[in-house]
Amino acid sequence: MKNLSLKLEDDIFEETEKIVNKVKKNRNRYINEAIEFYNRLQRRRLLSKQLSKESKIVAKDSLEVLAEFERGSVERNKHSPD
Repeated sequence: MKNLSLKLEDDIFEETEKIVNKVKKNRNRYINEAIEFYNRLQRRRLLSKQLSKESKIVAKDSLEVLAEFERGSVERNKHSPD
């Protein structure tokens, strides 16, 4: 476990103290859980951004492939007897 010194804004500290007392958790455990939760939230946001970016790339490629199929279909229809 790592030791950490941090400065909290007064209002955040006071609210944290109230909640810690109500949920009967020690401050260290509460802050560890809060940071763990926030890290998961940030990982999800980063993953969402990455998926969105990659989806746009794939969508562009998919449209290009679809256009090629459509061109090929039009060419086949031109050469096939009715």
